[in-house]
Amino acid sequence: MPATVAARMRELEELDDRDRRDDTPQLQRLRQIPAETGRFLAILCAGAPDGQVIEVGTSAGYSGLWLALACRVAGRTLRTYEVLDAKVALARETFALAGVEDVVELVAGDFLAAGRDLGDVGFCFLDAEKDDYESAYEMVVPHLVPGGLLVADNVISHQSALQSLVDAAHVDPRVDAVVVPIGKGELVCRRI
Repeated sequence: MPATVAARMRELEELDDRDRRDDTPQLQRLRQIPAETGRFLAILCAGAPDGQVIEVGTSAGYSGLWLALACRVAGRTLRTYEVLDAKVALARETFALAGVEDVVELVAGDFLAAGRDLGDVGFCFLDAEKDDYESAYEMVVPHLVPGGLLVADNVISHQSALQSLVDAAHVDPRVDAVVVPIGKGELVCRRI
């Protein structure tokens, strides 16, 4: 891992830890994935079939760094969507400091509006507001290439909010789906 990426990851991990301990309002918190989830995503993304790599919910860019590392190895780029202006600015700073701007396209805006013109998708990481998950899932799955992956975060930690998505994925004839108990729980869907 490049030193610039590792250094920025450490800074974001410390900031996220501080956010969780103090009274930072929820929408201002980074609410980022743990490192083990990042490694898991990078492994899946690096081996995903050809197609766009997208992320729904950038926050400060921590998960985007893991995906950018995978994209660099695979000769791809990451398109990541963030709706909150303050987090867009923080993510731009993250990608610049880490030196991954060449493999990251940061889209400022709501994925549900901005992502309507998706082409083929090889990998998608979904980590946004929980009430948007089902709509984002329905936007992405038709665009997944055969073998393409959609990974949704927080399906164990936010089980009550996301159980209907998990249940729907398990019976969706378009995908194979499994919940993996890494981090806060990842729903992994592979397009059939």
